[in-house]
Amino acid sequence: MTVLLLNASYEPLSVIPKRRAISLMLRGRVDAASEESLHMRGASSTVQIPRVLRLRKYVNVPRRGARWSRRAVFQRDNYTCIYCGIMLGDLKKGKAMTRTAFTLDHILPKSRGGRNTWGNTACACASCNQRKDNKLPNEAGMKLLWEPKIPRVNYLIASSEVPDSWKVYLEV
Repeated sequence: MTVLLLNASYEPLSVIPKRRAISLMLRGRVDAASEESLHMRGASSTVQIPRVLRLRKYVNVPRRGARWSRRAVFQRDNYTCIYCGIMLGDLKKGKAMTRTAFTLDHILPKSRGGRNTWGNTACACASCNQRKDNKLPNEAGMKLLWEPKIPRVNYLIASSEVPDSWKVYLEV
């Protein structure tokens, strides 16, 4: 179980584990921002941890653009080929697609001046990337299923269900 950490201005900062939440509580860095709580049992007692904590002092968090990397492109595209739409786990020729079956494709090939940027790179399966070769997509008779863009970075990713006490602070 995790806890939502808010800045002093009530903007969401991150999702933290229970241990980190207890540490912040014991050092007096946070206040409870919700009535709902988690229970953590120790050897001799049970500690109640609020599901939402708010920092007592404001922390300036500069918003930076997402840094480009191969791995970040694959995550942005959710391991889905930009040309044929095949996804991680889909069957192709009787085999399930794995992460290693995907390659990084430059829409404008590097040999023609293409660069490693968010708008010029996308996830592609090996066969589509090989078919496109050193051409532009239209020269190879291929269409992009979506336009590659810079990913948004001003959001939190919470795995599993979002607790009701968090929904007040998150755009869900």
